[in-house]
Amino acid sequence: MSVNIKIRDAVKKYENNTVISGLNLDVKEGEFFTLLGPSGCGKTTLLRMIAGFNSIEGGDFFFGTQRINDLDPAKRNIGMVFQNYAIFPNMTVRKNVAFGLKNRKVPAAEVAERTDRFMRLMHIDEYADRMPERLSGGQQQRVALARALVIEPDVLLMDEPLSNLDAKLRVEMRTVIKSIQHNVGITTIYVTHDQEEAMAVSDRIAVMKAGQIQHIGTPQAIYQRPANLFVATFIGRSNIMDAELKMENGEPVLYFKDGYHVSLPNVRADCREEQPVKVSIRPEELLINAADQAGIAAKTTDSVFLGLNTHYFVQLDSGEAAEIIQESDIAGVLPNGSTIHLRVNTDKINVFSADGSKNLLTGVKNDYDQYCGG
Repeated sequence: MSVNIKIRDAVKKYENNTVISGLNLDVKEGEFFTLLGPSGCGKTTLLRMIAGFNSIEGGDFFFGTQRINDLDPAKRNIGMVFQNYAIFPNMTVRKNVAFGLKNRKVPAAEVAERTDRFMRLMHIDEYADRMPERLSGGQQQRVALARALVIEPDVLLMDEPLSNLDAKLRVEMRTVIKSIQHNVGITTIYVTHDQEEAMAVSDRIAVMKAGQIQHIGTPQAIYQRPANLFVATFIGRSNIMDAELKMENGEPVLYFKDGYHVSLPNVRADCREEQPVKVSIRPEELLINAADQAGIAAKTTDSVFLGLNTHYFVQLDSGEAAEIIQESDIAGVLPNGSTIHLRVNTDKINVFSADGSKNLLTGVKNDYDQYCGG
């Protein structure tokens, strides 16, 4: 049976160092929820607090209606998948998967049935009698996942489970994990620093920085309308440019350093005032203007042809550097040193306050605002 998870005013301290302060979070029943952020941001610390492996210095943690702060980890009915697999090297695949059931004194017939069912589900039944040393990394991770799920936990916790796999296996295993999680319908909290991985598997993502949540939302919401400059630069690649927001005839206009300007009607009503801003423009949102010389003047410095797309690296006349991704042209790749002009896709760019603390555009959907009065 899956449960919803509620965290209120969580505090974690190591002696005099507070690493998490006043954190709030709701994870829905059956949701695949990811904690995403750079190393040291507190995501694994929070996961271990939920698991019961770290002490809780403040706040309340609930599984459903049950407060779990003082509940023994063994009684929280969680499944855990670790970065290093943590499967027993002296046990066969079958015995590894069955371990948790035997510990819970489940009848032998039921142990056999459930073990077989989850080995089939994870496509490892043909390796049932193999020792872990004879398995690939991906196969070992499937064993770890089957062992965590076979006990039918209320919550599945996963800490960087794919970081030890090579790139091809990571892509394969994230597809497996997402498919299995949706089929089983178990509430899952997943920790990773890999943005693409988080985007691929999650129903919702919480982006963390220095023990604080910056943005909670769907992958699409976070990518398209990040709450602040940190989120914009952490999720995907982005060109950051200085600009000025001006008001002309009562309407907001965005001026870049070289004078190129665009109308920006989707500025929030409470932000419509003249001010310096930071503009986040993803590489696919910079468009090479072949028709005329309107746009931001730039010169190509390098290019990478990747089949479907070509990546251009350019130096703007303002001195800023930028990256462009555009669909490859049958006519060929622009040579280095080419003078070009760039337009911006104003529907997709993001504009932030000068300190980067907030997005000035409409359409930001940040579920964390409910805890902050935003």
